[in-house]
Amino acid sequence: MMPLDLADYEAKARAAVRKFWTRRKKAVKKQKAGGKADQGERSAVTAGSNMNGFIDLVVDIVHANGLAKADIMLKRRLLTLPGFFRPTKLWDLLVINEGKLVAAIEFKSQVGPSFGNNANNRCEEALGTAVDLRTAFREGAFGGSRKPFVGYLMLLEDAPASRKPVTDVSPNFRVFPEFKGASYAERYNLLCKKLMTEELYSAAAVILSPRSAAKSGVYSEMSAETGLESFVTTLGGHIVMEAPKSQR
Repeated sequence: MMPLDLADYEAKARAAVRKFWTRRKKAVKKQKAGGKADQGERSAVTAGSNMNGFIDLVVDIVHANGLAKADIMLKRRLLTLPGFFRPTKLWDLLVINEGKLVAAIEFKSQVGPSFGNNANNRCEEALGTAVDLRTAFREGAFGGSRKPFVGYLMLLEDAPASRKPVTDVSPNFRVFPEFKGASYAERYNLLCKKLMTEELYSAAAVILSPRSAAKSGVYSEMSAETGLESFVTTLGGHIVMEAPKSQR
Protein backbone atom coordinates (compact mmCIF):
# COMPACT_ATOMS: atom_id res chain seq x y z
CA MET A 1 0.00 0.00 0.00
CA MET A 2 1.28 3.47 -0.87
CA PRO A 3 2.48 5.56 2.09
CA LEU A 4 0.09 8.20 3.34
CA ASP A 5 0.97 11.70 2.12
CA LEU A 6 -0.31 14.53 4.33
CA ALA A 7 0.80 17.14 1.78
CA ASP A 8 2.69 19.34 4.29
CA TYR A 9 -0.66 20.11 5.88
CA GLU A 10 0.66 22.24 8.77
CA ALA A 11 2.31 24.83 6.50
CA LYS A 12 -0.74 24.85 4.23
CA ALA A 13 -3.06 25.24 7.20
CA ARG A 14 -1.13 28.30 8.37
CA ALA A 15 -1.39 29.73 4.87
CA ALA A 16 -5.12 28.99 4.90
CA VAL A 17 -5.51 30.81 8.24
CA ARG A 18 -3.66 33.83 6.87
CA LYS A 19 -5.92 33.85 3.83
CA PHE A 20 -9.01 33.53 6.04
CA TRP A 21 -8.23 36.57 8.17
CA THR A 22 -6.98 38.65 5.24
CA ARG A 23 -10.13 38.01 3.21
CA ARG A 24 -12.29 38.59 6.25
CA LYS A 25 -10.76 42.04 6.77
CA LYS A 26 -11.35 42.89 3.12
CA ALA A 27 -14.97 41.75 3.37
CA VAL A 28 -15.58 43.89 6.47
CA LYS A 29 -13.91 46.89 4.82
CA LYS A 30 -16.06 46.44 1.72
CA GLN A 31 -19.22 46.26 3.84
CA LYS A 32 -18.33 49.46 5.64
CA ALA A 33 -17.47 51.23 2.39
CA GLY A 34 -20.92 50.30 1.12
CA GLY A 35 -22.58 51.89 4.14
CA LYS A 36 -23.35 48.59 5.85
CA ALA A 37 -21.09 48.84 8.86
CA ASP A 38 -23.62 47.07 11.05
CA GLN A 39 -23.20 43.98 8.87
CA GLY A 40 -19.42 44.01 9.01
CA GLU A 41 -19.06 41.10 11.40
CA ARG A 42 -21.75 39.10 9.63
CA SER A 43 -19.79 39.38 6.39
CA ALA A 44 -17.01 37.40 8.02
CA VAL A 45 -19.40 34.47 8.31
CA THR A 46 -21.18 34.74 4.98
CA ALA A 47 -18.16 35.33 2.72
CA GLY A 48 -17.65 31.73 1.63
CA SER A 49 -14.29 32.27 -0.08
CA ASN A 50 -12.72 32.89 3.33
CA MET A 51 -12.18 29.13 3.73
CA ASN A 52 -10.68 28.56 0.28
CA GLY A 53 -7.23 27.90 1.73
CA PHE A 54 -8.56 24.83 3.54
CA ILE A 55 -10.30 23.69 0.38
CA ASP A 56 -6.93 23.88 -1.40
CA LEU A 57 -5.40 21.73 1.35
CA VAL A 58 -8.04 19.04 0.91
CA VAL A 59 -7.54 19.08 -2.87
CA ASP A 60 -3.81 18.49 -2.33
CA ILE A 61 -4.53 15.56 0.02
CA VAL A 62 -6.81 13.96 -2.58
CA HIS A 63 -4.27 14.37 -5.38
CA ALA A 64 -1.32 13.21 -3.28
CA ASN A 65 -2.94 9.95 -2.22
CA GLY A 66 -3.84 8.33 -5.49
CA LEU A 67 -6.84 10.17 -6.96
CA ALA A 68 -5.11 12.76 -9.12
CA LYS A 69 -7.73 12.24 -11.84
CA ALA A 70 -10.81 12.37 -9.62
CA ASP A 71 -13.41 15.04 -10.26
CA ILE A 72 -13.23 17.61 -7.47
CA MET A 73 -16.34 19.75 -7.48
CA LEU A 74 -15.86 23.33 -6.31
CA LYS A 75 -18.30 25.37 -8.39
CA ARG A 76 -21.64 26.04 -6.75
CA ARG A 77 -23.72 24.60 -9.57
CA LEU A 78 -21.91 21.24 -9.18
CA LEU A 79 -22.00 20.94 -5.39
CA THR A 80 -25.50 19.62 -4.74
CA LEU A 81 -26.16 16.06 -3.64
CA PRO A 82 -29.52 14.33 -3.43
CA GLY A 83 -30.96 14.05 0.07
CA PHE A 84 -33.42 11.64 1.63
CA PHE A 85 -35.39 14.07 3.80
CA ARG A 86 -35.06 16.95 1.32
CA PRO A 87 -34.47 17.00 -2.44
CA THR A 88 -30.88 18.31 -2.41
CA LYS A 89 -28.13 19.65 -0.17
CA LEU A 90 -25.41 22.10 -1.23
CA TRP A 91 -21.93 21.06 0.00
CA ASP A 92 -18.64 22.97 -0.03
CA LEU A 93 -16.50 20.31 -1.73
CA LEU A 94 -17.27 16.99 -3.41
CA VAL A 95 -14.88 14.33 -4.68
CA ILE A 96 -16.32 12.01 -7.32
CA ASN A 97 -14.37 9.21 -8.97
CA GLU A 98 -15.67 6.94 -11.72
CA GLY A 99 -19.24 7.95 -10.96
CA LYS A 100 -19.01 7.25 -7.22
CA LEU A 101 -19.10 9.78 -4.40
CA VAL A 102 -15.75 9.56 -2.57
CA ALA A 103 -15.97 12.54 -0.23
CA ALA A 104 -18.31 15.36 0.82
CA ILE A 105 -16.94 18.09 3.07
CA GLU A 106 -18.32 21.15 4.85
CA PHE A 107 -16.08 24.09 5.78
CA LYS A 108 -17.45 26.44 8.43
CA SER A 109 -16.22 29.47 10.35
CA GLN A 110 -17.46 31.60 13.20
CA VAL A 111 -16.13 34.89 14.51
CA GLY A 112 -17.26 37.17 17.31
CA PRO A 113 -18.30 39.29 18.95
CA SER A 114 -21.46 37.20 19.40
CA PHE A 115 -20.81 33.46 19.44
CA GLY A 116 -24.09 32.31 20.97
CA ASN A 117 -26.26 33.48 18.09
CA ASN A 118 -24.84 30.96 15.63
CA ALA A 119 -23.54 28.06 17.73
CA ASN A 120 -26.85 26.17 17.99
CA ASN A 121 -27.61 26.75 14.32
CA ARG A 122 -24.23 25.32 13.37
CA CYS A 123 -24.90 22.25 15.53
CA GLU A 124 -28.35 21.62 14.09
CA GLU A 125 -27.09 22.12 10.54
CA ALA A 126 -24.22 19.65 11.03
CA LEU A 127 -26.55 17.01 12.47
CA GLY A 128 -29.24 17.38 9.82
CA THR A 129 -26.76 17.33 6.96
CA ALA A 130 -25.08 14.16 8.20
CA VAL A 131 -28.29 12.23 8.87
CA ASP A 132 -29.67 13.19 5.46
CA LEU A 133 -26.53 12.08 3.63
CA ARG A 134 -26.18 8.84 5.59
CA THR A 135 -29.79 7.88 4.85
CA ALA A 136 -29.48 8.83 1.18
CA PHE A 137 -26.37 6.63 0.96
CA ARG A 138 -28.25 3.74 2.53
CA GLU A 139 -30.86 4.15 -0.18
CA GLY A 140 -28.24 3.90 -2.94
CA ALA A 141 -28.05 7.55 -3.96
CA PHE A 142 -24.32 7.87 -4.62
CA GLY A 143 -23.30 5.14 -7.01
CA GLY A 144 -21.08 3.01 -4.80
CA SER A 145 -21.08 0.45 -2.01
CA ARG A 146 -18.32 2.10 0.08
CA LYS A 147 -19.52 4.83 2.43
CA PRO A 148 -18.05 8.19 1.36
CA PHE A 149 -15.77 10.23 3.56
CA VAL A 150 -17.93 12.88 5.23
CA GLY A 151 -15.97 15.77 6.72
CA TYR A 152 -16.67 18.81 8.89
CA LEU A 153 -14.03 21.49 9.48
CA MET A 154 -14.69 24.51 11.68
CA LEU A 155 -12.45 27.55 12.16
CA LEU A 156 -13.46 29.45 15.31
CA GLU A 157 -12.11 32.80 16.38
CA ASP A 158 -9.83 32.41 19.39
CA ALA A 159 -11.07 35.19 21.66
CA PRO A 160 -12.00 35.67 25.33
CA ALA A 161 -15.69 35.37 24.44
CA SER A 162 -15.21 32.00 22.72
CA ARG A 163 -13.11 30.67 25.62
CA LYS A 164 -15.13 31.82 28.64
CA PRO A 165 -17.57 29.48 30.44
CA VAL A 166 -21.19 29.66 29.30
CA THR A 167 -24.19 29.07 31.56
CA ASP A 168 -27.29 27.27 30.32
CA VAL A 169 -30.73 27.06 31.89
CA SER A 170 -32.72 23.82 31.67
CA PRO A 171 -35.57 24.06 34.19
CA ASN A 172 -37.08 20.61 33.67
CA PHE A 173 -34.17 18.23 33.16
CA ARG A 174 -30.45 18.33 33.80
CA VAL A 175 -27.99 19.31 31.08
CA PHE A 176 -25.41 16.64 30.34
CA PRO A 177 -22.47 17.24 32.69
CA GLU A 178 -19.86 17.77 29.96
CA PHE A 179 -21.75 20.89 28.85
CA LYS A 180 -21.88 22.56 32.26
CA GLY A 181 -19.80 25.71 32.11
CA ALA A 182 -18.36 24.71 28.74
CA SER A 183 -17.15 27.55 26.56
CA TYR A 184 -18.21 27.82 22.92
CA ALA A 185 -14.80 26.45 21.93
CA GLU A 186 -15.35 23.45 24.21
CA ARG A 187 -18.86 23.00 22.82
CA TYR A 188 -17.54 22.79 19.28
CA ASN A 189 -14.93 20.32 20.46
CA LEU A 190 -17.66 18.19 22.05
CA LEU A 191 -19.80 18.50 18.95
CA CYS A 192 -16.99 17.25 16.71
CA LYS A 193 -16.19 14.35 19.04
CA LYS A 194 -19.80 13.26 19.24
CA LEU A 195 -20.34 13.58 15.49
CA MET A 196 -17.53 11.07 15.03
CA THR A 197 -18.55 8.82 17.93
CA GLU A 198 -22.03 8.51 16.45
CA GLU A 199 -20.46 7.85 13.02
CA LEU A 200 -22.24 10.80 11.47
CA TYR A 201 -18.95 12.20 10.13
CA SER A 202 -15.79 10.35 9.16
CA ALA A 203 -13.75 13.23 10.59
CA ALA A 204 -14.72 16.47 12.32
CA ALA A 205 -12.22 19.12 13.34
CA VAL A 206 -12.25 22.48 15.08
CA ILE A 207 -9.30 24.84 15.04
CA LEU A 208 -9.03 28.18 16.80
CA SER A 209 -7.23 31.25 15.53
CA PRO A 210 -7.07 34.87 16.78
CA ARG A 211 -7.73 37.88 14.59
CA SER A 212 -4.07 38.80 14.87
CA ALA A 213 -3.12 35.72 12.82
CA ALA A 214 -3.43 37.46 9.44
CA LYS A 215 0.39 37.54 9.22
CA SER A 216 1.45 34.55 11.30
CA GLY A 217 -1.25 32.04 10.39
CA VAL A 218 -1.14 30.74 13.95
CA TYR A 219 -3.88 28.37 15.09
CA SER A 220 -4.48 25.97 17.95
CA GLU A 221 -6.53 22.85 18.58
CA MET A 222 -8.79 21.63 21.37
CA SER A 223 -7.74 17.98 21.25
CA ALA A 224 -5.83 15.52 19.09
CA GLU A 225 -9.08 13.74 18.25
CA THR A 226 -10.61 16.88 16.76
CA GLY A 227 -7.36 18.31 15.43
CA LEU A 228 -6.33 18.90 11.86
CA GLU A 229 -3.81 16.05 11.73
CA SER A 230 -6.52 13.53 12.59
CA PHE A 231 -8.79 15.07 9.95
CA VAL A 232 -6.28 14.94 7.09
CA THR A 233 -5.00 11.50 8.13
CA THR A 234 -8.50 10.03 8.05
CA LEU A 235 -9.21 11.72 4.73
CA GLY A 236 -5.91 10.58 3.23
CA GLY A 237 -6.49 7.01 4.37
CA HIS A 238 -9.92 6.98 2.75
CA ILE A 239 -8.53 8.35 -0.51
CA VAL A 240 -5.81 5.67 -0.58
CA MET A 241 -8.45 2.96 -0.29
CA GLU A 242 -10.39 4.50 -3.19
CA ALA A 243 -7.32 4.79 -5.41
CA PRO A 244 -6.70 2.24 -8.19
CA LYS A 245 -4.88 -0.84 -6.87
CA SER A 246 -1.94 -0.08 -9.13
CA GLN A 247 -1.35 3.16 -7.18
CA ARG A 248 -1.78 1.82 -3.63
